[in-house]
Amino acid sequence: MKIVVLGAGAIGGWYGGLLSLAGHEVHAISRSDHPVLQRRGLVMRDLNGERVVRLASASPTGAGVGPCDLVIVAAKATANALLPSLIQPLLGPQTLLLTLQNGMGNVEAFRAIVPVERLVAGLCFVCINRIEPGVVSNTHSGYVRMAAAEGSITSSVTQCVDWFKSAGVDCRAEDSLEAVLWKKLCWNIPFNGLAIAGGGITTDRILADPALKSRARRLMEEVRAAAALRGHIVSEKHLQGQIDVTEGMGPYRPSSLIDYLEGREVEVSGIWGEPLLRGLAAGAKMPELALLKQEIEAKLLAR
Repeated sequence: MKIVVLGAGAIGGWYGGLLSLAGHEVHAISRSDHPVLQRRGLVMRDLNGERVVRLASASPTGAGVGPCDLVIVAAKATANALLPSLIQPLLGPQTLLLTLQNGMGNVEAFRAIVPVERLVAGLCFVCINRIEPGVVSNTHSGYVRMAAAEGSITSSVTQCVDWFKSAGVDCRAEDSLEAVLWKKLCWNIPFNGLAIAGGGITTDRILADPALKSRARRLMEEVRAAAALRGHIVSEKHLQGQIDVTEGMGPYRPSSLIDYLEGREVEVSGIWGEPLLRGLAAGAKMPELALLKQEIEAKLLAR
């Protein structure tokens, strides 16, 4: 298949590389990394070693690539308002669009350019970082869950799942996008947030501090309660699993922490703002999340 990855950083680079290795024609759109990707290729590192993957092309705009079978949006959600102009030349009558972005409210950004039945969201429960231009490192492969932008599992979701599974990814379809979004937020809200609010600390330091670990758990419970009020059950096993897997990550820097430390825009709205709005609208009490959002915004203003 002809695939375009928009945002070839950690997530986009890793899954684009796997799809290329599986035999697909993969083009990368990357604002900063395209020269090294074009010259040397994509370097993929994991516990099994290092691979260099040559992509079909790499550019800052995707000019000349033309319509494709699949567009994967892995750019930061903070750029969503600017992405449709890059995506539209890549769309054909059957093109599927898959978002692999953090937070809530992402599929809504693309409804105007792609029919809802061809719009899919993927949530990556993984531990992947871009450690330098054109180099991505995976220390916990985890899994990917996909859901339709609207309604239950569609043929578009099934197709995207099949492509990822054929590339060796633990990938499965879910009946409800919002349900899996809340599950992902059980990790993203506390660990991305406390890493910034704590002054720029890694996840191991959050768990080593009794007060921060307790706060992380309270945030998870708020997310769980909000999800339940919106009709989505998050199990105790899932919450404990998020703690357990984080303990095995070591000194991991969440993506929002990296953005904060490097002076880039942080996905405040999608990861903390929209979940807070939806939770409050459902009648949930979320004082920990409201306070955390305020602390993050204060840290960003003080940079």
